[in-house]
Amino acid sequence: MSSKNLYLPDEQAQLALAADIARDCPPGLVIFLQGDLGAGKTTFVRGFLHALGYQGVVKSPTYTLVEPYVIENQAIFHFDLYRLADPEELEYAGGRDYFNSEAICLLEWPEKALACLPEPDLVFNFSYHESGRNVSIEAPSNRGKILLNHLKS
Repeated sequence: MSSKNLYLPDEQAQLALAADIARDCPPGLVIFLQGDLGAGKTTFVRGFLHALGYQGVVKSPTYTLVEPYVIENQAIFHFDLYRLADPEELEYAGGRDYFNSEAICLLEWPEKALACLPEPDLVFNFSYHESGRNVSIEAPSNRGKILLNHLKS
């Protein structure tokens, strides 16, 4: 598994990281976003979507579980699994239907439903550090490794 550790001094650095990933992101990619509340998971999603051309407000779908976006015929699903009491709730909500070779899926709090999720291509783990964030990025899949290798330092 390939990995990289970065220090992001501010929100602009988080948005730039997300934009770098978004620009090279192929359809079918699954990205896990982990970290404490407020660590930057939704900020990453906002940067990802805006880099692809989305102009609207990006909020965490804490109560709806998933927020769908279509940008230039590309389906992107933003999940927030924080409120799941049981992984089966995602299954009952049709969770498996979102994961296919055409959609990009970004998941906050994936640890709440690991048994019901496909293997990720990239795993971001955000943590607080001084006034910024540390992020460790792991690439369990070959597609993830390619993206990680293209990532600007």
